[in-house]
Amino acid sequence: MTPKDTKKTGEKLTLSVQKRTLLGKKVKQVRAEGNIPANIYGKDMDSIAIQVNAKDFTKALHVAGLTQVIYLSVDSQEIPSMIQNVQTDPISDHYIHADFRKVNLNQKLEAQVPVTVVGESEAVAQNKGDLMTLVNALYVEALPTDMPQEIEVDIADLKEVGDEIKVSDLKKAGNYVVTDEPETVIVRIAEHKEESLEPDTEAAIVEGEGEAAEGGDAAAEGEASTGGDNATETPAEEK
Repeated sequence: MTPKDTKKTGEKLTLSVQKRTLLGKKVKQVRAEGNIPANIYGKDMDSIAIQVNAKDFTKALHVAGLTQVIYLSVDSQEIPSMIQNVQTDPISDHYIHADFRKVNLNQKLEAQVPVTVVGESEAVAQNKGDLMTLVNALYVEALPTDMPQEIEVDIADLKEVGDEIKVSDLKKAGNYVVTDEPETVIVRIAEHKEESLEPDTEAAIVEGEGEAAEGGDAAAEGEASTGGDNATETPAEEK
């Protein structure tokens, strides 16, 4: 669904925003009117305080994530940007602030791109082992318009416990470079970790022996004690 005031033509996504005059604690009024306070910043510009319709921003974030270029339409100009940071309310989980970073379309940049696991592993399907995802995002270098929205990791070749996919195993899929170490493991098939439902018989035997020993010692102590007491309490024959 194309957001209201958010248009995507081909690979171009635009979002209408307005300059913001309410700052500091006054941004509560901005939110009360259904908008999100935000800022645009970049190397060759002064930071611009803006506000954006909350529903439009949510839809744009869903489409672009933190890796795709959004053209911010403000005062009859379009500023190519990426969402750099989003703050949420800890109670309502609503978005309460956002930062946009202006990008140079002719200059490469680095961003974290989420990993998406696709395909089916024979090892998992046949219950040989469990799939462990060790890395949820990878660092990618690319021109802003070439930045992938996600990196797919196909696990179809993982057939046995111990099989894994490293950064060096990823297939080239676009005009970008993954900058993480080539030996970084992304996913791996690990052995099942099942808890045993059978009682620990060895521990039970040892515990039983301990109880028997304690019982024997107690009985021996009781006998000695009783014998001692009887000897003490038995009156001596009068001579």
